[in-house]
Amino acid sequence: MDKIIIRGGKSLSGIIPISGAKNAALPIMAASILTDQTLSLSNVPHLADITTMANLLRPMGVEIGVGARVNDPHGGHVLDLTAKEIVDTTAPYDLVRKMRASVFVLGPLLARCREAKVSLPGGCAIGARPVDLHCHGLEQMGAEIDLEGGYIHARAPNGLTGAKIAFSKVSVGATENLMMAATLAKGETQLINAAAEPEVVDLANCLNAMGADIEGMGTNLITIRGVPALHGAQYRIIPDRIETGTYAIAAAVTGGQVELLGARLDHISSLAETLVRAGIDVNETPNGLSIARMNGHVKGVDIMTEPFPGFPTDLQAQAMSLMTVAEGAAMITETIFENRFMHVPELARMGANITVHHGSALVRGVETLRGAPVMATDLRASVSLVVAALAAEGETTISRVYHLDRGYERLEEKLAACGADVRRAREGD
Repeated sequence: MDKIIIRGGKSLSGIIPISGAKNAALPIMAASILTDQTLSLSNVPHLADITTMANLLRPMGVEIGVGARVNDPHGGHVLDLTAKEIVDTTAPYDLVRKMRASVFVLGPLLARCREAKVSLPGGCAIGARPVDLHCHGLEQMGAEIDLEGGYIHARAPNGLTGAKIAFSKVSVGATENLMMAATLAKGETQLINAAAEPEVVDLANCLNAMGADIEGMGTNLITIRGVPALHGAQYRIIPDRIETGTYAIAAAVTGGQVELLGARLDHISSLAETLVRAGIDVNETPNGLSIARMNGHVKGVDIMTEPFPGFPTDLQAQAMSLMTVAEGAAMITETIFENRFMHVPELARMGANITVHHGSALVRGVETLRGAPVMATDLRASVSLVVAALAAEGETTISRVYHLDRGYERLEEKLAACGADVRRAREGD
């Protein structure tokens, strides 16, 4: 098992290329099930979660070819996915337990094959993220759903039918799953109180490139008019806004200046506003974004996570690391997931002053953090420890970094290129 060792105190300076968005690529890969033609995806990040999704799709009959990076050393990989014939409609526990995004095959399988058997998902241990919204929506479209033996058994012997589906709460996953299912349903489907995240928009744009009829993406009302069939397409995945935000925060916490190649300001507007309030310069460049804190301290600012365009829950842990060394105090409130403060005890080992009460954490800034051995608990918590280690005095060893490999491509390489003292080693070395 690997660990990452960081000696902090060095300002980041340089250029960091932003990889394709994992959370956009995963449902788009699942969308390949919807057609018997080839879906060619570019700017796909090379990550453990992408490999897991590929390993899930192949036994179902999806042929996957991996191409080289095209015309751009930082342009991500190319995947060609061809589902000529679906030979198995089961998503087994051994694969689904590794990654929640595996549930994205449910809607496409049901739409194309009229049946699916998908294990209840696993993934990061950050609280309950039930699939009831997925199942209830599919039932409204005419599916028969049974939960038995840890599996979702879904059948639609007569195919799916368009429906008006109002979500009781905003759910990115349910929005994406039902949107995919609705592309081949008979008639029109309306998703009310739908998620508006950029990853949802990216999926909708890809589906439209495949011949779907979707409008309203990026708003809370998405309309899908079912079509008889989808076809192949070529599509480029958007840049990863969570990776963008993570490196922006890393530059801020170290008092450095970085340019984030390919980053889009419209995808991180809430974070950008927070950083500006904290005393960080955020500017668009011809190639992306510039982030700089050349003078002065970080100011403590309050943060509340919300669905897009609000502050992303996936940047909450990183923002908390920034606030640990800010002037004054910051109240950070998590409204999306429970149990998403598991990084707090590890930050406290480094000298952070954080008090948690239910869904809020009061962070009182300290003069400096101190390096210490810490342990990652989930994907975003693990990278928050990297952010904290970059700012800390002395050496920090972060164990269980397999979480990082699920969501961050070449993290040590990108940080080291900007002056960070970071290396990977095997446990026991």
